[in-house]
Amino acid sequence: MIPLKDDTPRLTTPYVTYFLIGLNTAIFLFQQVLDRPAQVAFLYQFGMVPARLTGALHAVPGSSVGWSLLTIFTSMFLHAGWLHIISNMWVLWIFGDNIEDYLGHFRYLLFYFGTGLAASLLHIAFNWGGQIPSVGASGAIAGVMGAYFLLYPSARVLTLIPFFIIYFTWLPAWLVLGYWFVVQFLSGAAGSLASQKGEIAFWAHVGGFLAGLALIKLFPAQPRRYRYTDWQTR
Repeated sequence: MIPLKDDTPRLTTPYVTYFLIGLNTAIFLFQQVLDRPAQVAFLYQFGMVPARLTGALHAVPGSSVGWSLLTIFTSMFLHAGWLHIISNMWVLWIFGDNIEDYLGHFRYLLFYFGTGLAASLLHIAFNWGGQIPSVGASGAIAGVMGAYFLLYPSARVLTLIPFFIIYFTWLPAWLVLGYWFVVQFLSGAAGSLASQKGEIAFWAHVGGFLAGLALIKLFPAQPRRYRYTDWQTR
């Protein structure tokens, strides 16, 4: 199921969501001007490599806890290919504006980085000592999806379903997002049981979604100031 848009109105302009999409896109375009060896080096330098943090925690020479933690955040702005960034930014565009509208700009930014951090930590826990860099905003965006799942379960999401034939239908958000989470969890569990490390960091998605469920309950909603001229729909 591929979400295309939702029907939840918002009252404010999602400046932070626009900024995140713009920054992710700008960094990705910068990656594209690098030659292939430089791109790989860039991803290893600023991507989140589990072994880098676990080595620092075990006082391995040459490892730095500070830099290892910093790469958790820099990795949120790196992407491995066009499909990777387009799918991530598309989902952030659909669901991010409503979470920003609910939390307010600054709290939304803290929420975004908090869920991204939780996503990376769970990924590290299931890939202890892994040498492959993890990149992408999907852990933080999974947190946005988890928050949306709780706040707007009855919202309708226009969804593309490629099942023998491609068709479009409006589905409740709880079904679209709940189905996505179950797929991520089962995929992560299957990979762990088979001791396989795939290209997709499923546990980061699971960690981000669960963090979104928890943090949206801890972060207070911003005070509402309803004015007719503020009402916007998409």
